[in-house]
Amino acid sequence: MIREVLVVEGKMDVAAINKAVEADCIITGGFTLNKHTLNDIAAAYNRRGIIILTDPDSAGERIRKFLTKRFPNAKHAFVPKVDATANDDIGIEQASPEAIRTALKKVRTLTFEPTQTFSNDDMIKYKLNGFADSSERRMKLGAALGVGFANAKNFLKRLNHYGVTREEFENAVRSLN
Repeated sequence: MIREVLVVEGKMDVAAINKAVEADCIITGGFTLNKHTLNDIAAAYNRRGIIILTDPDSAGERIRKFLTKRFPNAKHAFVPKVDATANDDIGIEQASPEAIRTALKKVRTLTFEPTQTFSNDDMIKYKLNGFADSSERRMKLGAALGVGFANAKNFLKRLNHYGVTREEFENAVRSLN
């Protein structure tokens, strides 16, 4: 049983999660978060903590960003887009139970005091920005580190905000090569 409450986008996400783990979930219903849903999320956040597990698409990222501002100590889990895509549809409901369990094992917390461990130099040195395959490398590295996929600027921000260590980063980069 997962202690925290998972915040997901829809009913089918809950069905997929129930196949993977035992957890309580709150459904946002997409970006149209009503007052009742926000109150439910706030109560869970204050009592048990929450893990935001939104779809790996632009709508899911907007919901994640909105919730993160409201609930700064929320935890985050990311299912890679490649593991959440089936039948031309992207979402947690498309993810296998194993992909969901893997994402929940790599839960991250946004830190209030971001580190400056990583810089734009690292992004270039490790071919995460400015190269033909940079986007694919960020996608694979984000999955390995549990920080999800993002453009170069946001990926660097996630590396520094989600507590990724230099050793963890370099081990993951080695596994890419």
